[in-house]
Formats: sequence, C-alpha cells, structure tokens
Amino acid sequence: MGPVAGSGISVLIVDDQLPFRLAARSVVGVTPGFDVAGEAVSGEEAVEQVASLAPRLVLMDINMPGMGGIEATRRLVQAHPGLRVILLSTYDEDDLPADARTVGALAYVHKERFGPDVLASTWAEAEGRPDGG
Repeated sequence: MGPVAGSGISVLIVDDQLPFRLAARSVVGVTPGFDVAGEAVSGEEAVEQVASLAPRLVLMDINMPGMGGIEATRRLVQAHPGLRVILLSTYDEDDLPADARTVGALAYVHKERFGPDVLASTWAEAEGRPDGG
C-alpha cells in the first residue's frame, strides 16, 4: 500500500509536554511534504496511535512518564518494520542513554535544533538509505 497521490508523509508527534507538541505540529505543518497524523502524550499512547493511524514517521520524546520514548521506539520498530522514528530530547548527544542508539530510531535530534530543515533532511537521508541507518 503506497501513499495516496498528493498526500504528505504522515507524522505522529509524541511528547508529554503540550508546548513542544504545539511547536512540533508547527514545524511539521510548514515542512513541505509532511502532515500531522496525530499526537500522543505517552509511549503507551504512541503504540496505540501507530496501530490505528499508521503514520510513516514518529517524532518521539525520550523522557515521558510511564513507557518512555526509548522503549516505545523499540516496540514500534519491531512491530512496524517500515516505520521511521526520530528521537527528540534536550539531551546533548554525548549524554544520551546508551540504548537510545540501539533501539532502531532513524536519528536523534536535540529539541532546540528541530525545525523544517532538520525534519526534511533527516527524512531525505533515510529515504536515500534503504536500511534507514
């Protein structure tokens, strides 16, 4: 099943903080070729939303109450092999939890760097590499 002609890359935004969800929604909205499919406030909700909305990309916060973004990413990429996940947080890259690098995420982006150019270039890089990594 391919994308519908004229439709953008569907994106699920997952973050427990409303201000960042709003900011991410704005970034996705102004990035050509991307559309917000939905939002989730926890890892558990992300797992449910991916099953029902079938987005192509998930923007996943690392630190959330309950199931965090790293465990949610691990579950999602195992259950949905074509799904791409970008981990987002305020960690400096050197301070990332060790398993953030091995859970199958497409990339890690610091929240302060996240913008339309980063979203588009990260996606383009992944699409240029069939293995996503």
